Amino acid sequence: MPMSAANRERSSRLAWLVLTIGFVALGLWVAAGFLKALAWGAIIAVAVDPLYRRAELHWPRLRRTVLPATVTVALFLLLLVPLLIGLVQLPREAHALATWLSAARHDGIPLPAWVAQLPFGRAEVTNWWQDALATPEGAEHWFKRVDATAMAQSRPLGAAALRGLITFIMALLTLFFLLRERDALIVQLLTASDKLFGASGKRVGHQLLQSVQGTINGLVLVGLGEGAVLGVAYLLLGAPHPVLLGALTGVAAMIPLGAALLVGIAAILLLIQGSAGGAVAIIVIGLLVIGIADHVLRPILIGGATKLPFLWVLIGILGGVESLGIIGLFVGPATMAVLIMLWRDYVEPA
Repeated sequence: MPMSAANRERSSRLAWLVLTIGFVALGLWVAAGFLKALAWGAIIAVAVDPLYRRAELHWPRLRRTVLPATVTVALFLLLLVPLLIGLVQLPREAHALATWLSAARHDGIPLPAWVAQLPFGRAEVTNWWQDALATPEGAEHWFKRVDATAMAQSRPLGAAALRGLITFIMALLTLFFLLRERDALIVQLLTASDKLFGASGKRVGHQLLQSVQGTINGLVLVGLGEGAVLGVAYLLLGAPHPVLLGALTGVAAMIPLGAALLVGIAAILLLIQGSAGGAVAIIVIGLLVIGIADHVLRPILIGGATKLPFLWVLIGILGGVESLGIIGLFVGPATMAVLIMLWRDYVEPA
């Protein structure tokens, strides 16, 4: 029997759906290695969008190529400058470290002066140091363990650095094209959202944008503020390379517990220099700054934009990092915000 028009239409739609799903799956498989770079490019584009729109209003004739290229190059330089500072200082630090290691292997590591200033545990630390580090044999034992660990980690770190560089370059390219085609992409996304989800799709998209921007404000801006404040503290307390250490702290502060790790490193460096009081002071200042940033400022900024209680903000950040890495810092809270929005819509009285 010949197929009816309705059956032919149904079969045609089913075949089209299968074909579409197949090509989407194939496209995701082909682009799998670059999905992280695309996501980073999209997150950065959302972050700079408010400033970019103001720039477009001031220089409308430059919006097609010059403005996107300028923003991309500016972000490249912003991220590149701290790296160049570190690379410039690396040879000098490497020479000083090599000299210290040679002396330590030959003579052992003498007991530092700050041990005598410890309020408690002075005798225990002194005895351990004399047995484990003060002699050439003890120091050599510890250095061998460190060398073995460094050799085991060198290749994975090198491969990770190369992948990170490729991801960084691809993310910047993605950012350039997203900014250049911004208006057309917005129209296309709104049209697709309306066809697929109706009026609720636009609300979900708006919530995602607000969540990402709020998370960026809460993580990036507060993190940079932490780095600036602690950088001043490093400078005043005499920590080595306070500008570089402050920049690293600002970057690390975007990650949970990252700033605390850098504050601990700064305290260790101050102890090595013999400044036990400076080490204690930087720990106290660091705990105060991190406490205010993590428990006051970030919940206000992220929770206010995402309309999330702090518990769900924290779950989104920590769960996102555990599942997706650093990019989960932004994806996690945005996902939680959309889920809470959908739940509230569902339980609202009709």
